[in-house]
Amino acid sequence: MEEYQITEAIPTVSELRKSCGLSPRGVAASEVGLKNSWYSICVRRSCDRQLIGLGRIVGDGGTTYQLVDITVHPAQQQKGIGKQIMAQLLTYLERQVDPKAYVSLIADLPADQLYQQFGFVPTAPQSIGMYFKRGLSKDSQPD
Repeated sequence: MEEYQITEAIPTVSELRKSCGLSPRGVAASEVGLKNSWYSICVRRSCDRQLIGLGRIVGDGGTTYQLVDITVHPAQQQKGIGKQIMAQLLTYLERQVDPKAYVSLIADLPADQLYQQFGFVPTAPQSIGMYFKRGLSKDSQPD
């Protein structure tokens, strides 16, 4: 990765979503979330320092961690950058986190194929990943 530099760093709010095509989030909430990252790395092009990839770890600092915002700019994909991001995040976890801690991620398809190369396995059928979809609470569901 001669033309890229990976550093332990937290991206700015504007870089986090725009540069890598992540879904939008509120600016104030993003600032809080970024500051509370357990660990964060940025991948920048060496020539102009443009952010082209990133990955973060969030968690409680003891038993539970989640890999989030693992992304590579579409124009820079298929160059091994995603593998470099995963390798660095997992090296950090191996060195800093209790081996019995729960480490998870939500995989968009087909990125699950990348994560499986690093030992992540689907939780189904024993469990499934879920998220809270606002406006669909029990009280708003039809009978």
